[in-house]
Amino acid sequence: MNRIAVRLKPVAESPFSRCLLENGQDPLRRERLRELQVNVGRLCNQACNHCHVDAGPKRTEIMGWDTMQKILDWAKASGITAVDITGGAPEINPHFRRFVNALTALGMQITSRCNLTVLLEPGQEDLASWYAQRKTRLVCSLPCYTQKNVDAQRGDGVFDKSIEALRRLNAAGYGRDETLVLDLVYNPGGAFLPGAQANLEADYKQRLKEDFSIVFSRLMTITNMPINRFAHFLERTGQYESYMQLLDENFNPATVPGLMCRHLISVDWLGRVYDCDFNQMLDLPLGDKPHRYLWDIVKSNLTGAPVAVDSHCLGCTAGAGSSCGGALA
Repeated sequence: MNRIAVRLKPVAESPFSRCLLENGQDPLRRERLRELQVNVGRLCNQACNHCHVDAGPKRTEIMGWDTMQKILDWAKASGITAVDITGGAPEINPHFRRFVNALTALGMQITSRCNLTVLLEPGQEDLASWYAQRKTRLVCSLPCYTQKNVDAQRGDGVFDKSIEALRRLNAAGYGRDETLVLDLVYNPGGAFLPGAQANLEADYKQRLKEDFSIVFSRLMTITNMPINRFAHFLERTGQYESYMQLLDENFNPATVPGLMCRHLISVDWLGRVYDCDFNQMLDLPLGDKPHRYLWDIVKSNLTGAPVAVDSHCLGCTAGAGSSCGGALA
């Protein structure tokens, strides 16, 4: 399958840059680095049709321990205090637990982006309690509270497995103990923007509690990004141009201060750096400069540096906004 992983227009001419200019916003520049987001590989036990990472069971990109050790050394030397680990399914990386243990030993605040069904994979039976012992914050994908919508996006049987995984996490204390944060992620099932995050959270909490006795901490709404698998879906269904127009027409300048690209660095499975996870998937390097590795970067030089942007950035600034942390406005 051919992947849409190229820039649609030169950066200077992108609709996102035009929207910034028309709304009196300066070009994006980085603020103080607060967090690393590390993609430990694209191998996953699922192949969701909205996945911007193009992850799946046949992917071979896996971060090795040598790269993880270099990241650990850089993070320690640079005074990083928060690390967000993603994939694929990060837990499938054979060095994942060793990496988390090493980060925890350094006193880092760890977030793991979990697809829930990985808890039911062979060898992961203790994963819920393992996470709880380390008080790892979990951000878990659950695009709806109904079986029909979840299975349509993520594959037959995924909803039931996700519910079982959530029950295991609740049993381990997640969502019940305030120190064990269990956040869920909603993304739309088609070419439209998420609804209001607070309203959706209330609906999720009511339905999951009433139907399954499941509790969680917070819901985050994330806009589908027009890259990779979702871009292919838009192209196949003739919705690509209308979706890009939707994002453009709903540009919200109030979202710009909170964009994740301003305070984190995204690191790929080889240790190369990007302004965000979405840029990583489009191979748009940090600051739109030639590829560099994390350990070649001086943290203090990042503040005030330009952020690489392109048309897909409209996905983070449309409506209430969207970054890896949910709505921004």
